[in-house]
Amino acid sequence: MVQETNLENDMSGEVERPLPIVAVVGRPNVGKSSLFNRILARRQAIVSNVAGTTRDRLMSEAEWEDCRFILVDTGGLESDPEGHIREMVQEQADMAMSGADVIVFVTDAVDGVTATDQEIADRLRRARKPVIMAVNKVDNDGREVAASEFYQIGMATIMISAYHNYGIYDLMDRVIFHLPVPPYVPPVVEEDDWGEGSENEPETELERQISSMSKEMRLAIVGRTNVGKSMLLNAVLGEDRAIVSNVAGTTRDALDTQMNYRDRPITLIDTAGIRRPGQVQPGIEKYSVMRSVAAVNRSDITLLVTDATELATAQDAHISGLAWEMCRGIIVVINKWDMINESDRFAREEAIAKVQDRLHFMPYVPICFTSALNRQGITTVMNTAFELWEERMRWIPGRDLQYLLADALTDHNPPPVKAKGVRRGEFLRINRVNQVGVNPPTFLFTCNNPRLVHFTYQRYLENRIRDKFRFDHTHLKLVFRNR
Repeated sequence: MVQETNLENDMSGEVERPLPIVAVVGRPNVGKSSLFNRILARRQAIVSNVAGTTRDRLMSEAEWEDCRFILVDTGGLESDPEGHIREMVQEQADMAMSGADVIVFVTDAVDGVTATDQEIADRLRRARKPVIMAVNKVDNDGREVAASEFYQIGMATIMISAYHNYGIYDLMDRVIFHLPVPPYVPPVVEEDDWGEGSENEPETELERQISSMSKEMRLAIVGRTNVGKSMLLNAVLGEDRAIVSNVAGTTRDALDTQMNYRDRPITLIDTAGIRRPGQVQPGIEKYSVMRSVAAVNRSDITLLVTDATELATAQDAHISGLAWEMCRGIIVVINKWDMINESDRFAREEAIAKVQDRLHFMPYVPICFTSALNRQGITTVMNTAFELWEERMRWIPGRDLQYLLADALTDHNPPPVKAKGVRRGEFLRINRVNQVGVNPPTFLFTCNNPRLVHFTYQRYLENRIRDKFRFDHTHLKLVFRNR
């Protein structure tokens, strides 16, 4: 069973309580995302003057004066939302408020107290949770005097300016005051370094591999617009985490969600659809695409979601090329397979051949078939992701690599290379190979002159490593350096 959790193991082996949640709510375009970015001290949420920019819940772990909590940014609350997307935005905001420990109610000092503010205040009173009203955009003394009308709402009120960092410390002091007190964790007493059996032995290669495997896997879901990325995220989580609609470009921010899948920690990253550069509109869509590319860069494995009815487009190859250049693990997910008539028993083979032909520069990429709408094929995708993750974390002993290098040189000598800086009659001599990194597996070859390495011989060595150590689906990085 898939379960979203923020639990972590402390050093004593016990399980800590979930981190408290602070939700930021309010009308559209009052500065919620600006406050969200200010507290995090980084630009994570997209900020613009267009009302309704934020749609999904943005969740990120924050720390303020040694107090850790989950900060949630929400879409604007409306009394009468129009359209399916706006209705889904209200549902996402309601879920954020229901799960929050403290609610920050953001209002606008320029607009003053509105009827929508009064309605939201009534809803928050019924929630029976600590609520702090932050009157935003108080940039001068005149606005501060005018904002005194917000005291009539009858809530704890703080005057702030998220843009100018005014009043943020007073607001956070009030928030931390209402957060639940974290449990006391006794300090771990370490053995005396001079005691018997306490020698600090160096970490073995096996221990290094196991410690790497225990880290959290970051899984980014990318693809073109309207191919089912958000629905795939909801299918993996088993809940409506992201807003789903038939309108292209529904998702705007990169959504990070922590979860445990079969007792393995994962961070799922849902991203906005990436269109061709000439079709990207300036403004919100431009920043959405920038955050999608950044999500690929900070992920370990990228799920490239494609549409079964529009297989292997040029934009799919472009997106996969981005992940390939960043040396990320890639899994091609052919979504909406329920729309394909499988009466032809060779339908899957033809689809695989078409994708491999388009992605000819990485024939090792695994391909999975899913129907996120019917939640079919999700287990196969997750199992493939874990297999790829374990493959990317594999560590090969240096002795085995030396034996492989000797056999490879015996079977096929390096070809002569004519290049600038290469003397006539000079041949490539490779002396040693070691693995120097994982995720991706990185191998360092020590040779007399890296310019003598022909690209065909580099591919030959890569294939030998793949065949010998079963690197079937991951990108390998080969580095050649002088002795």
